[in-house]
Amino acid sequence: MKGKFVTFEGCEGVGKSTQVEMLKEYLTARGGNFLFLREPGGNAVSEKIRELILTKDYGEICGRCEALLYCAARAQLIDTVIRPALEQGKLVVCDRFTDSTFAYQGVARGLGAEYIARLNELTCGEVTPDVTVFLDMSPEEAFARKGGADASDRLESAGIEFHRKVYEGYREAARLYPDRIVSVDARPSADKVFAAVLAALERAGVKL
Repeated sequence: MKGKFVTFEGCEGVGKSTQVEMLKEYLTARGGNFLFLREPGGNAVSEKIRELILTKDYGEICGRCEALLYCAARAQLIDTVIRPALEQGKLVVCDRFTDSTFAYQGVARGLGAEYIARLNELTCGEVTPDVTVFLDMSPEEAFARKGGADASDRLESAGIEFHRKVYEGYREAARLYPDRIVSVDARPSADKVFAAVLAALERAGVKL
């Protein structure tokens, strides 16, 4: 692959989408060959799967079904958008990717690291992030800052115990993949966090 693939990860409410948007504005001002995506989503099929996963109309979705739906959306995104963009030499930035599946379904849903690793290998093949920015903040702090969970979001409203497990899943992923995952303290102001994100990406060899 000629391009670079960067992903952003973190618990609900840590400011992940804000940082992704700030990076997009930064790169737009500087010019460059880049593409910004979100997961699940990024194309018509994956956006439909996103609706199915997140709506509270289907609260009975089991953990395995949930994981497989995420992987289905990811497979479509990789084949139709990510891989072609990387082959064209673009910088691809994605809001969530495989580490979300590890944290949410592997750890918080209890499916296990081995099961999720097998799913991700089948889904992604050789397409893996070059760098993953983990915005590190506990769910208690994150929900306090955002004013509580979004009651309309099935996963966000799953309860604090669930989100504590998600957080531990992310911290475990950071321990398992220290060469890829860089942790950034998400507690300071958005501008200070963004400065830390830029520095982390530069140290990781991502030219911005």
